[in-house]
Amino acid sequence: MAENRFHLAWFCNFTADSWTGPWGGDGNFWDGRFYLDLAEDLERACFDYLLLEDKLMVSSVYGGTMRSDLKHGVAPKHDPLPLATLIAHQTSRLGIVATMSSSFYPPWMLARVAATIDHLSAGRFGWNMVTSAEDTAAQNFGLDKLYEHDLRYDMADEYVDLVRRLWNSWEPDAVVKDRLTGVYADHAKVHRVDFAGTFYRSRGPLNTLRPPQGHPVLCQAGASPKGREFAAKYADTIIAIGNNVRQMKEFRSTIHGLLRKLGRRPEDCKVLFLVTPVVDETEDAARHKVERWVSDPDYIEYVLTELSSITEVDFSQFDLDAPLPAVSTNGERGTLERFAQAGSGKPLRDLIKLSLVETVELIGTPDTVADRMGRIMKEVGGDGFLITSPRLQMNRHYIAEITDGLVPALQRRGLVRTEYSHAMFRDNLLAF
Repeated sequence: MAENRFHLAWFCNFTADSWTGPWGGDGNFWDGRFYLDLAEDLERACFDYLLLEDKLMVSSVYGGTMRSDLKHGVAPKHDPLPLATLIAHQTSRLGIVATMSSSFYPPWMLARVAATIDHLSAGRFGWNMVTSAEDTAAQNFGLDKLYEHDLRYDMADEYVDLVRRLWNSWEPDAVVKDRLTGVYADHAKVHRVDFAGTFYRSRGPLNTLRPPQGHPVLCQAGASPKGREFAAKYADTIIAIGNNVRQMKEFRSTIHGLLRKLGRRPEDCKVLFLVTPVVDETEDAARHKVERWVSDPDYIEYVLTELSSITEVDFSQFDLDAPLPAVSTNGERGTLERFAQAGSGKPLRDLIKLSLVETVELIGTPDTVADRMGRIMKEVGGDGFLITSPRLQMNRHYIAEITDGLVPALQRRGLVRTEYSHAMFRDNLLAF
């Protein structure tokens, strides 16, 4: 059955999401307990990892004001790194991926904190490599605006090269703990890096130990040509979006071609496709939920506010019932292109509805959705799915529908794991 199995991961933010609906609880997400419960549920369901996304600003793109961003809880967002350490102590097998921006973290600091959390998690930490895409974030760090899109990836390439050298500055057996000689670490096995690149310089070495995994798992979500090349060079797992099975196959094939060109094996990098399953006891009930969500004016404004924040395009200026005009951005180009459906000519309101399911449609009972996921993966060739909740529906009710409804249906079909085979994150990710 191993050849038929695929991987599962979960995508979310450390933010207020579903706080107004009937399953939103008291709306208090900020002590982290909700996310600790989520992590325990995911580990019980044998997910590979939990990815914690992040942004570094309160946006005022939509309508030229912060009103909508704050009204709908797009902001605030808390820092994912402290939450990652809490989750590490609450779990024992689940991988934990935190987002950190190469545009704003000094490389030495990022290498050090990532190595530390990999130790605190016993080898289960991952870094979601982003360059950030918002000028408002740049302005929080003393810059007028971000560097140009492709230049950011050139800088990130050098950045990751340096960070990996810093992780390697301690040899695996540098710590000897020799009581007879009184030597804790062998100085001959700890090395300066003396890195001097076009954009970054660092003396090294790290003053933290080598990470248990050697390097924390590296995750990337670049959709542009430059982003794909960067992901293929460094990532252990790539987040991808395709509007249909054909696009999913094409993306995975492109990544595999880039991996081979770089001398890497395709099986050493797992491509997970972002999806939003909606399940209920009957097909009609599941579809009714979707229609109810997408017809809510608050949902529509939330989607456009979030999209404006990510792409730096003010979507409040467009007519909901007219086709979306051609727009460009120095922000997240892949996100904008996917939402716009590559010039489909659909009214903006229809694009919002389509965005609910992220990629391929997965709406129905746990059994029908599990069957469809199995067929998709067989046709695409692997490697798995990154599940995210429908916007404004990130609550315990939705989580239970997936972990206690959909995942058991997948497990009965032999499509996902029923237990972890390894202790460390990368080993589980590469197990099949």
